[in-house]
Amino acid sequence: MKISYNWLRELIEFEETPEEIGKLLTATGLEVESIEEVAAIRGGLKEVVIGQVVTCEKHPEADRLHLTTVDVGQDGLLPIVCGAPNVAAGQKVVVAKVGAVLYPQDSEEPLSIKKAKIRGAVSEGMICAEDELGLGTSHAGILVLDTELPNGTPAAQYFNRHPDYRIEIGLTPNRADAASHYGVARDLKAVLNHPIQLPLAEHFEVANEDLPVEVIVRNTEAAPRYAGVTLSDITVKESPDWLKRRLEVIGVRPVNNVVDVTNYVCHELGQPLHAFDVARISGRKIIVDTCPEGTSFVTLDGQERKLTSYDLMINDAEKPLCMAGVFGGITSGVTEATTAIFLESAYFSPVWVRKSAQHHGLKTDASFRFERGTDPNMPVTALKRAALLIQELAGGEVSSGVTDHYPNPIANFRVSVQYKHIDRLIGKKIDRYLIHKILFNLDIRFEKETEAGFLAVVPPYRVDVQREADIIEEILRIYGFDKVGLSDTLRSDYLSSFPEKDPDELRLRAGGLLAANGFFETINNPLVKPETQAVLGSDLPGEDVRILNYLSEDLSVLRQTLLFSALHTVAYNSNRRQKSLKLFEFGKIYHRKEGKYGEKNRLSIVLAGQVQAESWSAVSRDVQFHDLAGAVMKVLTLMRTGKPVVSSLESRTFVQGVTWSVGGREVARLGQVLPGVAQMADVKVGVFYAELDWDALLRQYKPAVAYQEVPRFPEVRRDLSLVIEKAVTFDQLEQLAYRTERKLLRSVHAVDVYEGNNLQGKKAYTLSFILQDEKQTLTDKEIDRVMQRLMDAYEQELQAVIRK
Repeated sequence: MKISYNWLRELIEFEETPEEIGKLLTATGLEVESIEEVAAIRGGLKEVVIGQVVTCEKHPEADRLHLTTVDVGQDGLLPIVCGAPNVAAGQKVVVAKVGAVLYPQDSEEPLSIKKAKIRGAVSEGMICAEDELGLGTSHAGILVLDTELPNGTPAAQYFNRHPDYRIEIGLTPNRADAASHYGVARDLKAVLNHPIQLPLAEHFEVANEDLPVEVIVRNTEAAPRYAGVTLSDITVKESPDWLKRRLEVIGVRPVNNVVDVTNYVCHELGQPLHAFDVARISGRKIIVDTCPEGTSFVTLDGQERKLTSYDLMINDAEKPLCMAGVFGGITSGVTEATTAIFLESAYFSPVWVRKSAQHHGLKTDASFRFERGTDPNMPVTALKRAALLIQELAGGEVSSGVTDHYPNPIANFRVSVQYKHIDRLIGKKIDRYLIHKILFNLDIRFEKETEAGFLAVVPPYRVDVQREADIIEEILRIYGFDKVGLSDTLRSDYLSSFPEKDPDELRLRAGGLLAANGFFETINNPLVKPETQAVLGSDLPGEDVRILNYLSEDLSVLRQTLLFSALHTVAYNSNRRQKSLKLFEFGKIYHRKEGKYGEKNRLSIVLAGQVQAESWSAVSRDVQFHDLAGAVMKVLTLMRTGKPVVSSLESRTFVQGVTWSVGGREVARLGQVLPGVAQMADVKVGVFYAELDWDALLRQYKPAVAYQEVPRFPEVRRDLSLVIEKAVTFDQLEQLAYRTERKLLRSVHAVDVYEGNNLQGKKAYTLSFILQDEKQTLTDKEIDRVMQRLMDAYEQELQAVIRK
């Protein structure tokens, strides 16, 4: 949600800077995500000042040019060549100095002011016309000012075009009350204890009853309150600059003076409004009700939509006009030909609006507010405020009384609060007077107050404050979380009660390990296409978990693997010429079996492109399976799982995949992704992918660390070359070696692997063996005896040919 700093200052007076206001709002729970300066005039009129023409003479080489000298409040006069016919000595003018950048009204290209020679005369600036400054369209001559401001005064100050600041707030769903400038001002009122200057509508008057529109509300559950009024003899045209600037600062596109007023009041007071062209309302009736299932309705965006039985509609005597609280219809909108409007202001049920908005995939400023809960006491106030603004900007008069259909007024919330509970939950005793003051500034009143507590009366626009704990939270967020210190009773032995195996700490360490090895963490949407899920498959039993209120068919199923998310990330980066990627993601996968839902934690690791960037000092290469396996092994080592058992994997996902198991339980699957699967996500590069069962790794983790003395006797390395059948894996070679020599063998490594045409159906390995005895130095005789046993085992069990 975007807020204008200058607009906010019109509702509540304060001297704090935008940055200071941002900190105050964040402290109250309205987290400010960014603050951006917005120039009132494009370019901000930087390096444009007020000056005075001291001398003005005809240019000797050009009849239409003048040679002037101009005082701009600095040492020396500026020589400026000017072509305006109305320039004269003694005038106060607007001067763009060298270095200024202007944005002329009728030009798409900016104009940079540089020192130049014009017909042999030096010119160090420009005396500006209205259109050259972007202030209007006139180019009849330069602007001549009537002002006593000193020379050198910034032009932005003279024109009162000070910059504004766009404050973007990450509004949480529970804070519907703050979805407007007035709502934000209420929090500042509580923090700063300053009054709010709420724009009132006491000058609203009904001129006549010449254009009544009958309102019939048939569905009061969906529309508890519905108000409206008619204005006639209006002129629809472009909005004035001040209104357009206000809307543009908060990211709203100006349309015309009537529509702009409805948007302005919506963002000012938090009450959405809608204007109907009276000439298009058949029978002069507004009927608030649903339509038959399947009714066609064309919205303002030109899309035809099929209505459901829970779409609340604003209808006339013949047809639907508007999807209540969500989107207007194409047939009833305000155009330049409109001369009379029916202005609507209502309180719609959040549940009904949310269902319609989600079903039709429509997200508007109105639905954003209605589906969270607006103020049921605001419709008539906002209606009168908008009617007065429309009269001011579009003329006309109010031609009907205000219709206000509100059969069952929504009551305030009443919450019993105990002072002892306030002290206990906050952890500090706050002065009772301060509690009263905070709640009073938040529009929360007191009833039945005693020494022990009180009954809080909460206005209905605070839909998130309905329990005692909510009242206490309101007190604390205004009082300040940072004012509550640590308890004096905190003891050091409390820290020792933390679990020895901390899942969050382990995840942080694993992420840090991968990041230290050049990997970047990603966070992806857990929703995927159903057809993608069917192709990728899953190692989880059961069915897909389908979202009931999905916004798009493409994102309607919760993932059962992290692979598709990873492939989308690879595609996104590859399309932006980032082809060498090392990524990881901690995420959840979901499944459903026999009516029960489950979720599991997984870790995905992805490699694509080259191992490292091209460099003069190193030759890069494409990533290989062993690069991926090395990264997975680092994680398993961190988790102290011990050596995994490797098995081949038949999969619809991998070209050649393997599984790694620890303690008889599978903990990882890895391999090269099939090109066909990668192309489903528009990935055209080779991708190596691993998915680790993070829950299983956490269970396998052994917190205790075993220590042993550094061996006193040296280790010995011996190499062995052999030729074996192509189907024999390194894992088989390794396991056989450990079974053959259990006492002295410490490790086995593959130094080299060779496959060629001269080895039909076979491959050659060079293995290295590390031998060590912790009690004595190994002799050559003992080493030779071990190596002979290893060679005999390979020859007898794997039919290996030992190469001498």
